[in-house]
Amino acid sequence: QGQLMESGGGLVQAGGSLKLSCTASRSIFSFNAMGWYRQAPGKQRELVAAITSDSSTTYADSVKGRFTISIDNAKNTVYLQMNSLKPEDTAHYYCNAERSTGFVYWGQGTQVTVSS
Repeated sequence: QGQLMESGGGLVQAGGSLKLSCTASRSIFSFNAMGWYRQAPGKQRELVAAITSDSSTTYADSVKGRFTISIDNAKNTVYLQMNSLKPEDTAHYYCNAERSTGFVYWGQGTQVTVSS
């Protein structure tokens, strides 16, 4: 409980930007990978972006070139910078972290709403 805490969601107009933050209650070095997922109403949860312990990144095709995932190890925080937002980016965004044991943590999520 309370391992991951997201913030930064909100309402923004199309073309705008938001930066999501996910702060872990333990050192980020204890995770093999961290990522951001999103789930829109009536749709399955999907991977948006992920970053591994060696800083390799993965992005969904729909966000490539617009979103950037990054980590601040000193703050135990992973960020998702979202630019050029589109109405179809509207969803509940969840932070995810995986340990070497395979155990996966999820945050409660933060809502992102993009108006047209």
